[in-house]
Amino acid sequence: MSLSIASLNSGSNGNCYYIGNATDAILVDAGISCRETEKRMQRLGLSMQLVKAIFISHEHSDHIKGLCTLAKKYNLPVYISPGTLLNCPFNLDPVLIRNLNVNVPVIIGSLTVQAFNKIHDAFDPHSFMITCNDIKIGVFTDLGEVCESLKFYFSQCHAAFLEANYDDAMLDQGRYPYFLKKRIRGGKGHLSNAKALELFRSLKPAYMSHLLLSHLSKDNNCPDLVHELFSRHAEGVEIVVASRYNETEVYQVSNVPNPYVNRQVSPKEVFVQASLF
Repeated sequence: MSLSIASLNSGSNGNCYYIGNATDAILVDAGISCRETEKRMQRLGLSMQLVKAIFISHEHSDHIKGLCTLAKKYNLPVYISPGTLLNCPFNLDPVLIRNLNVNVPVIIGSLTVQAFNKIHDAFDPHSFMITCNDIKIGVFTDLGEVCESLKFYFSQCHAAFLEANYDDAMLDQGRYPYFLKKRIRGGKGHLSNAKALELFRSLKPAYMSHLLLSHLSKDNNCPDLVHELFSRHAEGVEIVVASRYNETEVYQVSNVPNPYVNRQVSPKEVFVQASLF
């Protein structure tokens, strides 16, 4: 069995990611309208009837603005941490709320979802690993830094949505005021192309097949630039730039090894390496 993955939208104007198989699916974040989510899934041939839950990474509006309508219309449970819920500017129907806990994997049909803490300027932000039949998909966006948990989970992924928010030179030379530039690269903002690339180059496992570069800045990055940058080091991994304007294709991810990647780093090795830093 393979997993289907797609970005329905990725950027500061809205984020929503689909992961599923023939029987079960989830959405990570609901940052575009319910109507737009439905339209994009329909164009991709994806059914909302397969979606069994929504997982929320944090409370920023580009991750939650379509949540209430979507969850209510389809009676979908929403997995959200208490801290995130407390900081959301709306009242979600209590019947739909499920507590998100980093110590408790969530079983959604044939899918297992593991949340873990990330570094970002939100109250209680999380990234996610979704697993089915040993196929592992990571959703890693809105990252201030590459932390040890991110290294651990990324090194296990068959495919990942990974933030590559800005190019350093474009941010330096761009129109943003100093305080905003400082926030973006200050350790709790967003991940640069360079830091995302270093993670990819050093820790992509031998079986990784797809990398969806996500949450690109409209003003401080360029899709062609980042695609070319990562493609130089792809070693057989399909590089996709997730758009802030429309959905990607649906990609099928299996656990067939990628013969082009010459090295594999085990989770145990990651922790050994981390202990040396």
